[in-house]
Amino acid sequence: MELDLEKCRQQLLALQAELRDVAETGDAATATVELDQTRVGRLSRMDAMQAQAMSLEARRRREDTLRRVAAALRRLDGGDYGYCAGCDEPVDPRRLEFDPAATHCISCATAMDGSS
Repeated sequence: MELDLEKCRQQLLALQAELRDVAETGDAATATVELDQTRVGRLSRMDAMQAQAMSLEARRRREDTLRRVAAALRRLDGGDYGYCAGCDEPVDPRRLEFDPAATHCISCATAMDGSS
């Protein structure tokens, strides 16, 4: 199976656009939680604080993925896309089809996961 760089670029650009769209609509949930007990009950505030924490984590993950996508696009432009950052061997195109921002082959990714 050969790597289709243009298809990878389109996947990365689509993912980038989708994440940016979600960011525009999702940031309202990270607003400061109202602490006035006369307006909102304690359980409602706890629910709001939990929702806020989940939204903040979702935003952190979204920003991390956007950074990975931007780095993958730079690698595409630089001619380094599709090569493992660990061993410099080609990354299996099926892995890149699943995660177009992947930076490591399965062997190196598994070794990194096992060492943490």
